[in-house]
Amino acid sequence: MLYLRTYFYSQDVPLSRPRQKFFFFYFQGLSAILGQETPKGMRTFEFKTHAKEELVDITSVVRDEVESRGIASGICVVYAPHTTAGLIINENADPDVRKDILMALRSIVPDSLPYLHTEGNSPGHVKSSITGASVTVMIENGRLILGVWQGIFFCEFDGPRQRKVYIKITPA
Repeated sequence: MLYLRTYFYSQDVPLSRPRQKFFFFYFQGLSAILGQETPKGMRTFEFKTHAKEELVDITSVVRDEVESRGIASGICVVYAPHTTAGLIINENADPDVRKDILMALRSIVPDSLPYLHTEGNSPGHVKSSITGASVTVMIENGRLILGVWQGIFFCEFDGPRQRKVYIKITPA
């Protein structure tokens, strides 16, 4: 049960399920109107995806952010605040690897299962759970520590949509 603390009551007021939904959408809309502040030291990168499923290489964006901060050593966390998208580190030299990853995920999580979620994007939720919502990369000598063929990919599973990732860099 969710509770709402108000100025009108001296105690927390329990919210019924319909009221929970109302306040969820009300505050979600309010935050969209007011704009969400990015906490200090964290950057937001917003972009539009172009297909229902795709892997978007965001390595250069993350690399540029790390280099602009001038931090010699530390950790970089990239986080996707979406339930039908994810982040991975994988090969960025051969574009066929991206196609193979998506093909394998489609095989593991087919659209044809009898999903109970009624929005029609259950496969995207499952794929997001498999890939995860964040990646962590070490920083040394002011640079991301990635393998020669590695890149950071945003995984879209319910596009096309407007998306964002947060980049948080913590010095050692």
